[in-house]
Amino acid sequence: MEKKTARLTILIDPDKKKALETLCQQQDLTPSQVVRQLIREYLQKHGVEYMSQAPSAEPKASQP
Repeated sequence: MEKKTARLTILIDPDKKKALETLCQQQDLTPSQVVRQLIREYLQKHGVEYMSQAPSAEPKASQP
């Protein structure tokens, strides 16, 4: 779970927004939960690492 949050504002077609909200409600999820999951999957698919993903408390040593 992420430690801090930041706001991401997106523009979406109103019909798609309503469909997303309806589906999320049926699945007992919030649209924010779904978007966060999509972002995690997208980053993983492209091999992008980020801080809250690292399991250890020690930062990786940089290569000279």
